[in-house]
Amino acid sequence: MRKYLGVLAGVVGLCVVSWAQAPAPTPAPTPAQAPAQIPAAEPADIPAPTAKAAPPARPYPRFELFLGGSYAEAGLFNAGHWAGLPGWDASLGANATSWLGFIVEGGQYFGTSKIPTVVPKPFPTCPEGFCPDTYPTFNVTTREYNFLFGAQFARRKYERWTPIGELLYGHQGTRGVATAPGQTNVQVGTGRALVAGGGADFKINQRFSLRFKADYLQTNSQFPTFAKQKQDNFRFSMGIVIHRVHKKKRTLEDETQVEP
Repeated sequence: MRKYLGVLAGVVGLCVVSWAQAPAPTPAPTPAQAPAQIPAAEPADIPAPTAKAAPPARPYPRFELFLGGSYAEAGLFNAGHWAGLPGWDASLGANATSWLGFIVEGGQYFGTSKIPTVVPKPFPTCPEGFCPDTYPTFNVTTREYNFLFGAQFARRKYERWTPIGELLYGHQGTRGVATAPGQTNVQVGTGRALVAGGGADFKINQRFSLRFKADYLQTNSQFPTFAKQKQDNFRFSMGIVIHRVHKKKRTLEDETQVEP
């Protein structure tokens, strides 16, 4: 009996020793002691590419009135003979777009042309009806007019300067009066006219600009005593341009928009 009691006491002692050496259970952390959880990062939105705003359209005049002086180097009676003729030039244009307009133009040149005495056409030769008393040329009081219509092109890219080009077609007439002792001879010719050239406008303000231009002027006068013949002329013009600019109507949104 004592033997069994000794074995039992030894087993109990070993259990007590094992229990004493076992680690104490860790108490569960309280909510205050629990570590704060880091929230998961939300995926960042990738910004969509924004379309680049188009630059505002540059306003252009709807109507333009040009008034100016002009000078022509013209051979209106004989090919190869030139006369410097002052005059005037005026046009009214309506712009369909910022680069294209349609114009109606009128002009006149006047002065004195010198016609060779030996080859006076379209004036008659002596003694057929007109015998000038000067040699080698005689003076002819000259007037020439043009009535043209066509297109005008503009490059409205710059702040101050606007290059322009024009192509016109229409009607022209030439009148010459020559005098000699006891004689007066008048010759009148008409035909088509063609203008091709260009220049530039210098902006003064929204309403006014200065215009400089140079053109090739082709005339085809036909006189009663002279067959139709092409004349190559050149002209230079300078004057003022009056613009009529269409103003955009202000809307309620424009009125309430706060300026930056």
